[in-house]
Amino acid sequence: MDGPSSDGPPALLDSKRDATRYQVLVEIAARQPAVSQREIADTIGVTSQAVSEYVRDLVESGYVDTGGRGRYEVTKEGVDWLISRTDALETYLDRVSSDVLGSVAVDAAVALADVHEGDEVGLVMRDGVLHADPAGGGATAVVIADGERGEAVGVTDFEGFVDYETGRVTVLPVPAVADGPTPSPAALRDRALRDGLLAVAGTEAYALVRRAELDPDIRFGTVEAVAEAALRGLDVLLVAVGDDVPRHTARLRERNVPHSVVDTADLR
Repeated sequence: MDGPSSDGPPALLDSKRDATRYQVLVEIAARQPAVSQREIADTIGVTSQAVSEYVRDLVESGYVDTGGRGRYEVTKEGVDWLISRTDALETYLDRVSSDVLGSVAVDAAVALADVHEGDEVGLVMRDGVLHADPAGGGATAVVIADGERGEAVGVTDFEGFVDYETGRVTVLPVPAVADGPTPSPAALRDRALRDGLLAVAGTEAYALVRRAELDPDIRFGTVEAVAEAALRGLDVLLVAVGDDVPRHTARLRERNVPHSVVDTADLR
């Protein structure tokens, strides 16, 4: 039984004929018992004559039984052959994904000082953005090209974990225009100054924030944006019209983001 070597691709990838044979057998298994050789040819991009030859070879090899009139079934031996080749492919692709692609993956980080190609830097999260710190950090990476302080630089060969805590979201519900008085702008202003980023969802929420002489950091797509900001270590005060609150809190629960809902009666 051929298969992958410890450091090379499986034999299936070494031969176009073996690869096509594998494809034909997969298509027969998917379409049995009524098999159209023309459909297989169109699917895998070969001629109908070529498919006919492969089918005949598979029958002679004992991998396919034929009942005539376009009826074919994959035998136990054929299934075993498919499984062995599929396992070999999966093993090889896992190695490519983890050892090869993983080693060349590149991310961007803001340089905290001038860096040079080949420098090992620490990775730290600041204001929700990944930074490259020549002084080190809990996680490390290697710089792929020279960069100046404040510039986004490419980093690769990651090791360790970036050390930061998930932020907390405080939700302040605002009544719709027909549902009653809004919280005090002054009280909102005092709380916003303590709670990091400010997000608004809904016209009434935006109006209250502007009356408090504040500029929101997030105005659109708040369901995803608020959760993403918190997951990057930022605290967020979300001012949202009452009907919008359940969508936000449901998403925060799904992503395990710590959050609380303020009783607006305390802010009037």
